[in-house]
Amino acid sequence: MFAVVPDPIPARMKGLNRAEVCDANFIEFVQQWRGEAAPRPAPDAPILPGSTLDAQGFDALFQSQLVSRHLDLMARVLRVQNKVFYTIGSSGHEGNALVARLARHTDPAFLHYRSGAFMAERFAKLPGMDPVMDAALSFAASGDDPASGGRHKVWGSKPLWVLPQTSTIASHLPKALGTAMAIESARRIGHTLPIPADSVVICSFGDASANHATAQTAFNTAAWAAYQRLPAPVLFVCEDNGIGISVKTPDGWIAESFSHRPGLDYFYADGLDLAAGHAQVQRALEHCRHTRRPTFLHLRTTRLMGHAGTDFEIEWRPLPELCAAEAADPLLRSAQIAMASGWMRPEQVLERYEAMRVRCFAAAAEADRRPKLEGLAQIMAPLAPYSPAAVQAEAGRVAAPEARLAAFGSQAQLPERQPPRHLAIQINQGLHELMAKYPSTLLFGEDVAHKGGVYTVSKGLLKAFGPRRVFNTLLDETMILGMAQGLANLGMLPIPEIQYLAYLHNAADQLRGEACSLQFFSNDQYRNPMLVRIAGLGYQKGFGGHFHNDNSITALRDIPGLVVGCPSRGDDAAMMLRTLAALAQVDGRVSVFLEPIALYMTKDLYEPGDGQWLFPYPAPEQTLLPGQGRVYAPDASDLVIFTYGNGVPMSLRAARSIGQELGWQVRVVDLRWLVPLNAGFIAEQAADAQRVLVVDEGRHSGGVGEGVITALVEAGLGHLPLQRVCGADTYTPLAGAAMCVLPSDNALVGAARVLAQDL
Repeated sequence: MFAVVPDPIPARMKGLNRAEVCDANFIEFVQQWRGEAAPRPAPDAPILPGSTLDAQGFDALFQSQLVSRHLDLMARVLRVQNKVFYTIGSSGHEGNALVARLARHTDPAFLHYRSGAFMAERFAKLPGMDPVMDAALSFAASGDDPASGGRHKVWGSKPLWVLPQTSTIASHLPKALGTAMAIESARRIGHTLPIPADSVVICSFGDASANHATAQTAFNTAAWAAYQRLPAPVLFVCEDNGIGISVKTPDGWIAESFSHRPGLDYFYADGLDLAAGHAQVQRALEHCRHTRRPTFLHLRTTRLMGHAGTDFEIEWRPLPELCAAEAADPLLRSAQIAMASGWMRPEQVLERYEAMRVRCFAAAAEADRRPKLEGLAQIMAPLAPYSPAAVQAEAGRVAAPEARLAAFGSQAQLPERQPPRHLAIQINQGLHELMAKYPSTLLFGEDVAHKGGVYTVSKGLLKAFGPRRVFNTLLDETMILGMAQGLANLGMLPIPEIQYLAYLHNAADQLRGEACSLQFFSNDQYRNPMLVRIAGLGYQKGFGGHFHNDNSITALRDIPGLVVGCPSRGDDAAMMLRTLAALAQVDGRVSVFLEPIALYMTKDLYEPGDGQWLFPYPAPEQTLLPGQGRVYAPDASDLVIFTYGNGVPMSLRAARSIGQELGWQVRVVDLRWLVPLNAGFIAEQAADAQRVLVVDEGRHSGGVGEGVITALVEAGLGHLPLQRVCGADTYTPLAGAAMCVLPSDNALVGAARVLAQDL
């Protein structure tokens, strides 16, 4: 590389905004270039001797670099005028255009935020697309932004297979790997892919992000797949600029950490030099495509203009270090190649540079005139689409008779012909039914295959549908949900299992920040529907502690767009599974099916042997829409109890005791659907109530009960005498002590006595 800024550093350079410095550096470098130009190469000849990059390819890449650079410069100028709302730039990373040029536009891409040149180059692969205007609309948060509809500045494009990312650090790596592995899964089950079968998945991130636990879980799973010779054609592109915001990456750390990692094939490329880096990137991509192995491309970059427009590096980074980074500007090297090769004269370089500046500012001016998002309804439109009639029709559509027979074995074994069964059996039957109905459904998780799950809920599914559709995963919830997103991205219906609710919490961002945000941030252009099964809640006697008696669903209640259903009995469970699968198929939604462990094997309600918690399997066409609760004793109004899950049989037992002691007629309302709560249904059930009792086995703070009470108050029913019985704000202890922190039959009866005293 070469130096541009002389030493000592001129005083004028010390007070300048660093974007101005980079801009001035480029102009001065080209104006002052006095090198000897070679004879102009033919378009299909190497741009420099020995390079694998031809002249016309270099020209296109240089153009993409200029697009990216001037979008950054434009954003810095217009941000202070409130015409642009994003200034994390790509300057110094323009070499990632090489990856875009050598990949196909049908290779799914999960990009980090310094991907302006990659996007500009990929835009060139389809006619009629304008990377400058599209980016300007995104910067301006215009409703016409084709990527997100103005909801966020994301790099994304439906026709170019760039799935919009708003990732927390490295949180997109698991779903990128999941998408790569899903290519092979589709082939194995005969699912028609929306992309070519030899596609690879591109996933870019920074050197600092490579250290994150979420990134490491993806690298580990990739190596695990390679060790077992499972195809996982992902190209991890680590764009190494040596710094994360202000935290330095030790020199050589990325190479030391990744160049000898088993199962992860390492390549290095100089992203600061198009002529040198081309062959290196090409080797990495060809290796990944042909071997179908996870590949790690270590791409050298630098970071210019700070982390973002608000990062004034001059205040914390030594000026000589800043100037050294600016001297390594890849655009300076590209200008040098253009002139030294004879491909362009200095005045042509500057003419193109300034023309791009004019084009970017013109696009920004036009974007500023375009409409912005206005109103909550418009903003939220793509977040949680819901088509009730279509969902109901799909839920009620019955699998082909031959598929049902193959799944269950014979007419006599069809679930609707069986005697009443408990919850675990009917969930199992419901899963058999779904997998017969949807050939592209895959069920996976920890211990779900041969063992049939810890509680045998998935027993027999492996035998019925084979290892291509039912399989075990690593003990890694983050990657389980990443795999689910990957399968969904390619049109399959994943049913991942999280073995215990407590195990979700370290991976919850895969739901919150990734899966549930995709429809919102892609303006519903991309969907990753899935049905996540989670065993949880409390009341496991003789077993547990807070990992296996986890009653905390607050984190799920806070996820925009998520649907959470919680059955208390088997027939409801079967219908809810149909509904959630239909919701995924029709509206692309992400859902959680929260299965109360303590009710899996429950058969009795009032006394041992009464069999009153066994129910017939619902007819295969029977449906249940989101928000529909179940009401016991609908005409009773002395006391209305709102509850869910384990609280339902508990409330029914308490209702009998309350009736005997106080003479009240008690209605029990099983909410069934916990997110979103059906406020209208809650208000309707409380409208004629004399008193209300909310029974929530979740914790006092942040539980479902808070939502029920809020719905009552907002409906003008806050005057009703009300009590809440819920779990304590504590972790759950072992053994019998667990019952001290959870609601009990006696606590419900006690709350009713308090209500009786209030009148």
